[in-house]
Formats: sequence, C-alpha cells, structure tokens
Amino acid sequence: MSAAEDTISAEDIENKTLSAILTGPIASTLLKMAAPNIIGFLVMSGVTMAEMWYVGQLGTSALAGMALAFPMIMLMQMLSAGSMGGVIAATTARAIGGGQVALANRIVWHAIAVAVATSVLFSVLFLIFGPAIYKTIGGNEDNLKHAVAYSNTFFAGVLAVWLFNIFASLARGAGDMKIPARTMVIVAVAQVISGGLLSQGWFGLPSFGIAGISGGMILANSIGTLIMLRKLRAGVNGISFKREYLSFHKGVALDLLKVGSVATLNPFLSVTSVVLLTALVSQFGEAFLAGFGIGARLEFILVPIVFGLGAAMISMVGSNIGAGQVKRAERIGWIGGSMAALVCGAIGLFVGLVPAGWAGLFTRDAVVFAAAAEYLIVVGPSYLFFGLGLSLYFASQGAHAVVWPVMASVGRLAVAVGLGSWLLHLQAGYQALLFCVAGSLIAYGLGASLPLLLGSWRRANRSLTTAGQGSVPASRA
Repeated sequence: MSAAEDTISAEDIENKTLSAILTGPIASTLLKMAAPNIIGFLVMSGVTMAEMWYVGQLGTSALAGMALAFPMIMLMQMLSAGSMGGVIAATTARAIGGGQVALANRIVWHAIAVAVATSVLFSVLFLIFGPAIYKTIGGNEDNLKHAVAYSNTFFAGVLAVWLFNIFASLARGAGDMKIPARTMVIVAVAQVISGGLLSQGWFGLPSFGIAGISGGMILANSIGTLIMLRKLRAGVNGISFKREYLSFHKGVALDLLKVGSVATLNPFLSVTSVVLLTALVSQFGEAFLAGFGIGARLEFILVPIVFGLGAAMISMVGSNIGAGQVKRAERIGWIGGSMAALVCGAIGLFVGLVPAGWAGLFTRDAVVFAAAAEYLIVVGPSYLFFGLGLSLYFASQGAHAVVWPVMASVGRLAVAVGLGSWLLHLQAGYQALLFCVAGSLIAYGLGASLPLLLGSWRRANRSLTTAGQGSVPASRA
C-alpha cells in the first residue's frame, strides 16, 4: 500500500471536529466534546445508585456482599473503558491526528483481540478463584454467598462489557463522542429495568436476588455491543471493520501493549486499595463493612463522571500530540484537570456537609448509616484531588506518558493501606482509617499533577515537540 493511501489528504483533515481539536478554543471545545460523554456517564451513575437501592432492599448481608465483589466488577469497567480502552482511544486519536488512516483501521482489529483475550482471562480467573478471593478479604456466611452470586453471573458474561467499552473507545478515538454517549443512555435504561426485574421479581417474575443485578448488567451491555457493532461497521470518521487491515501488525500490537501494560496498573492499584481497605474495615463487623461500601461506592460513581471529561481529554491530547502540538496538549491537560477537580470537589463537599443526601438513600440501619456518614464527612472534601489526579491519568494516556500517574496510585495505596494498617495495629479506630483514605486521595492528585508541571509529556514526546514546537501546520490553521 502506498504512502498516499496510508494518509488522509489535507481536505479530509479540514473537518470541523479535528479543526476544533487542533486549533479551537480549548475550554469550549473540551466542554463541547465532553458534554455527550458527561451526560452518558451521569446516566450510568444513576444506574449505580439504582442498583445500590435494589441491593439495599435485600438486606445488610447483601450490601456487605456487594461491598466485597463490586470492586472486581468496577475493575473490569475501569480496565475496558478507562485504561486499556483509553489507550486504544488515544492511539486511534494520535493516528488520525497524524493523518494515518490505515494505522487507525489496523488498531480496530487489534482492539477486538485485546477485548476477547482479556475477558476470557478474567472470566476464568474469577469463576474459579472468586470465592477464595472474597473469603480472604473478609467474606463469610451470607455475605460471601451474595458476593459469589453477584460475581459469578457478571464474569460469566464479561465479554459483553469488554466489547461494548472497546467499541465505544474506538469511536471516541475517532472523535465521535455522540454515538457512544447515546448508546450508553440506552444501556443505562436497559440496565435499570432489567436489574430491577431480575433482582426484585417485579410483575410476577422470579427473583434472582443480587445475581439478577449483574445479570441485568450483562444483558444491557450486550445490547450496547450490538448497537456499537452496527455503527462501527457503517464507519465512524474514517475507521471501520475493513478486511484489508485484518492481520497481525507487530508495531500496532507493541504500541498498545507498551502503553496499555502501564496504564492498566492504575485501576489495579485503585481497586487493590479499596479491596485491602475493605479487608481492614471488615475487622469492625458487617455493619461497618456495609457502611464503608456505601461510602466508597461514591468514588466509583465519580470515576465515570470524570471519565466523561477524560474521554474528551484523551482524544484532544492524543490528536494534538500526533500533530506535534505538545504545548497545546499540556494546556488541555491543565484546563481539563481543573474542571474535573471542581466537579468532584463540589460533590465531595456536598456529601461531606449533608451525608444523609447519599447514605440515607441506601440504608435505614442506624449503625450502617453512621459508618457511611462518617466516611463521607472525612473523605468527601478530598475528592477534589481525586478528580484532578484521575483526569490527568486519562489525559496522560493521550500523551503516552502514564508512568507518573501510575506511580501516584502507588503512593495512594501506600498512604491508605500502609499507613492505615499501621494505625490499626496501634489500636486506632475506624475514623483514623478514614483519615488515611482522605490523605491518600490528596497524595494521588498532587502526585499526578507534579510530573506534568515538570515537563513529563514533553520528554515522552521529545521528537514531536521538536517537530511541532506547539504550532499548527498552515493547512490546518
């Protein structure tokens, strides 16, 4: 294939979306691109609240069981949409920003291979070892049964989650935020309805308890996968399932694995932190475990909200890096990071001042409510730094400079779990552990932002910085 066939012409580049990404006002372009994602992810956050309410109707043991298993389910979402999905979106955006349409189409097939291989791996892992994992982190008797039922149903169909999120990431990388967002709304509605039907036994249907919630999740994601498959087959901004690119390409695979292997450490570290903290909290009893789960669930709701903005940051940073505009990419990182910090900080401050606004939605048990409320009061205000750190992690994927944000997650784990374990060894109480959680989020936000301030993106893309010097080619101006 000739070089001419492997690149996009100047006329093709001059489309409104790419022109805005490369030359438009950063804040307004970022908000315009992020708006569909934010709406979609806000709707998905509503799904999380609905599912928590469903579980609350099943009792304290079910809430405790969900606290044990939900971090593993969220890990799949974070890997498929946030880390590996983010790398796929970023690599696609870089290819399109650099005018390499052939490379972008090769990425499509390699992304599908990643989705299939990874989902099979985790499915086998958790179906075999899930019960032992949940027992190790504090599960026992009834709450362990709930955790296993919730987990097994989800991991039996986890391929649907991976395919939906990878397909959506490809579309976002191509600059289309609307199709994934609209599909997410459809998935959210389907998930709320099917989760309620299967878990609560509405309209005379059999009730499958907590397993019905994860079953509804798989059903809804299957619908989303079929919708995105149809859209991608029709073509999205120049990429589709083109058979001429259906072959293994070493360079594409290595690029995805090189950045993806580092990026995937971040959700593992985040979930490991929550899992180990859950194990520490289990020492205080089932009611504290359930309350901690309600409080910690707020973080997992903030993740998709930040990703709504982060997905746009990945595309904008990746496209500008691909075009050699590294300085502009840095400005996008700071502006997007500030927006995410303000949103998460406002939510965290609200639940800290009015904990009943969150904890009161899911439990009437006085002890469970008190444990959840204390979490929100202590940890809530520090979510400003969580929003800053997580958004810069997503933006760093577009810059292919994810090492330092991942190291920030290591620091978070050390403060939350390391310091927390030491304090509990000294007979400190539940509140002391929560202060460690709050401190870990502050360390995470500062640790992710400092490297950007010191030029980590410029060093990671030194050749592009030299070539572009932050300027826009005349044909794109």
